[in-house]
Amino acid sequence: KYVSPGTGLQYCCCSTSICFKVIASQQFTSTYSTGHIGYALVPMIARGAMLGPDQPVIINMLDIEPAAEALKGVKMELTDAAFPLLRGVVATTNVIEACKNVDIAVMLGGFPRKEGTERKDVISKNVLIYKAQASALEQHAAPNCKVLVVANPANTNALILKEFAPSIPEENITCLTRLDHNRALGQISEMLGVQVNDVKNVIIWGNHSSSQFPDVNHATVDTGNGLKHVRELVANDHWLSTEFITTMQQRGAAIIKARKQSSALSAASSACDHIRDWVIGTPKGTWVSMGVYSDGSYGIQPGLIYSFPLTCEKGEWSIVQGLKIDEFSRAKMDATAKELIEEKSLAYSCLN
Repeated sequence: KYVSPGTGLQYCCCSTSICFKVIASQQFTSTYSTGHIGYALVPMIARGAMLGPDQPVIINMLDIEPAAEALKGVKMELTDAAFPLLRGVVATTNVIEACKNVDIAVMLGGFPRKEGTERKDVISKNVLIYKAQASALEQHAAPNCKVLVVANPANTNALILKEFAPSIPEENITCLTRLDHNRALGQISEMLGVQVNDVKNVIIWGNHSSSQFPDVNHATVDTGNGLKHVRELVANDHWLSTEFITTMQQRGAAIIKARKQSSALSAASSACDHIRDWVIGTPKGTWVSMGVYSDGSYGIQPGLIYSFPLTCEKGEWSIVQGLKIDEFSRAKMDATAKELIEEKSLAYSCLN
């Protein structure tokens, strides 16, 4: 085991399962490591995309038993790639071995919804998966383990994980809406013909689903002559209130239709962004979107995992407060909250 000076962090990332131990004191576990997202994510972490170019890592990969041979192959590839930051790789189908003492867990594994599958059936299967994964983290992860849930339904899976890992602080259990956040930045940059890093402070409210609300009311663009509001530059409220929102809500489905597979590359990159900003901090004046445990901010029912605009500093996040919410936004925010309440009810009925 390796401990990073001054941080003492270890991380766990899961897809079918990939676990990462970062030498400077970060250890990762990732579930379903041989899946598309896990396969894309591992080299990004090994190259420093998640924790920076100076942070050595050890990667623990966790997957299910039928994928053991494929997992072995991924381990071989990581060795062959000779990543300078990579100090070791563990490939395992044992969830206890994967989660032991981890400080960051990225949960990629879950039961996907397929054509003809009822929503309740998907949630009930994921309840079983996340109950088991949560129990392993509860018993074997580091006390201050940070968790990112990627597998859908991500918000509700995170909520179930929280239920069965009560010793992990509620603020340490999050879900991925950074992918939607990044998609919104990309759409605006294309619309305006500007660099994506000049667009800031879009917001994804609510559920990582087709009910999400991508909000540009507070977003700005650095024009080189100061910041200007996105709405002012786009000058097309109809597009922002219709086509932009539906494009964002259906972006994942559009990618599946185009490439016949899910958006693994962008999901993996966004997972790195999520953890990096959470651990290292967000740039001054910039906020990001993360699914976190609601404290009642903006009138959202406490006890939901809901996506808010956040700033991060020294490993802790804070909800951006005091933003003006217009009537249109309020309706969209409440609609996605309603869907999350329904999912929560379904999940808890499965538990019972």
